[in-house]
Amino acid sequence: MGGCHSYPSATEADDTTLQPSDISNKKLGINNNNLEERPYLQQQYVCQRITHTDMFALTALPPGVDQSEWLASNTVAFFKHINLFSSALSEFCTPSTCPTACGPGNMVYVWTDDHGRKLKCSAPLYFDYAMSYIQDLLTDEDVFPTKAGSVFPSGFIFLVQKVFLLLFRTLAHIYWCHYRETLALGLHPHLNTLFTHFTFFCRQHSLLEPEDTEPLQDLITALGQQDRP
Repeated sequence: MGGCHSYPSATEADDTTLQPSDISNKKLGINNNNLEERPYLQQQYVCQRITHTDMFALTALPPGVDQSEWLASNTVAFFKHINLFSSALSEFCTPSTCPTACGPGNMVYVWTDDHGRKLKCSAPLYFDYAMSYIQDLLTDEDVFPTKAGSVFPSGFIFLVQKVFLLLFRTLAHIYWCHYRETLALGLHPHLNTLFTHFTFFCRQHSLLEPEDTEPLQDLITALGQQDRP
């Protein structure tokens, strides 16, 4: 699909990156939300990317491409990237380290089941629900058709917005609770690049409301400043 994207590797190593062997010595896997500081805002980390692609050009609807098809292909691609990134940190996100699914400012995300009941659950369970929900949508031919000549359902944009909200919460949890592990594994340039691309796409296509992104607005602003000449 046209929206499937990959990022080139960085050409220079980050001298400040912790080594994987430091993980056990740093007592990682403990929620960062007990700390007042937000290490992901520190300049030596904010400036780290694996590419400096023009995000406006990358996220804009290409001429002649159907908007629903563009949204669908990018939804699939972002899901794959974010699910893969989340999986890389799964050993640190457990019911004991993350008893709630939280984001910046100790915001707690509560899952709503098919019957409208709100379930307060651990982060790994919440995000397992989220990823399973998204996977079911993406493989439903009535929602994300793959056959030539098929049409997208009415209300498709609202389903895409829900998917992007769940993906944003996944990234918010990673930044808030697992950023030290991300640093230790040297994955922060990848995370910054993915998050920047994701937020540019959301802004370009009006997929998230300001109140949805407010918990990481400080990071969005800081990363946006890196793109200015």
